[in-house]
Amino acid sequence: MAPVYRVAVIQMWPKPMAMERNFNVAADFVRAAAKQGAELAVLPEYHLLNWYPHDPGFKDACAHWKTYLDKYLALANECSINIVPGTLVELHDAGTKDERLLNVAYFITDRGEIAGKYVKKNLWGDIERLHLTSSSDDPHPVFDTPLGKVGMLICWDLAFPEAFREMISQGAKIIIIPTFWTLTDCSKAGLAINPVSEGLFLDSMLTARAFENTCAIVFANAGGPPGKGYAGLSQVCVPYAGALTRLGSAAEGMAVVDLDMQIVEDAEENYQVRSDLARSDWHYEYRHNKSDTKL
Repeated sequence: MAPVYRVAVIQMWPKPMAMERNFNVAADFVRAAAKQGAELAVLPEYHLLNWYPHDPGFKDACAHWKTYLDKYLALANECSINIVPGTLVELHDAGTKDERLLNVAYFITDRGEIAGKYVKKNLWGDIERLHLTSSSDDPHPVFDTPLGKVGMLICWDLAFPEAFREMISQGAKIIIIPTFWTLTDCSKAGLAINPVSEGLFLDSMLTARAFENTCAIVFANAGGPPGKGYAGLSQVCVPYAGALTRLGSAAEGMAVVDLDMQIVEDAEENYQVRSDLARSDWHYEYRHNKSDTKL
């Protein structure tokens, strides 16, 4: 039988530019998750600063990313829990022609070690492209972790099925996605048709990606006060069942759920997505052979 992992998705409201306050809130959630037996805790994108790139202090605050990475390494070791601490916006080569801001997700093991990191590839319009540097054409990495082979994406990466295919073909069975996705990311035309269009977008994509890749998805989004546009909907999603747990659209909180990886194995046995991806004639040449026919 495949393993069962207890997973916590943490839906935070990051107070703007309140780095230490937000870390302390996140740490309290992680400790609470560990007390409930969670083996993995996942936080949202931009959970330390919110997204305030025009604030005069934003860039300077991003220079302290290593301090908070070290805090999470210590917290993981203290609580014996694997942590994906949302994303850290990192300032590199400050004051030089190579200065850049990177939006980075880390997988930290329950021993306080870094199993891998991922730099956001698909940036959301000019909102992010004017400020961040993407991982461009770097391959999507897959990491060996205490929860098996894991891939990570960040927010808008979710909209690109190619990213999933690249990681699934490397053996990833769990995809972790820290996110800062709001209802107001929709255009005026879309909002006029459906004020919660982005919620439909998220639920639809997460379910589809789980099915079409026979994988589990751990999705942690920001939440916040009603009327502020936060989409929330943090969830753990698998084939067949869809969301095993799903938080509301605005509430700050945490959900802890048992993720039975046998569901993923059963889905693969049925849909054979990974098997097809591994074929030398995938794209899409299938030749009938009477000797191979099975009734």
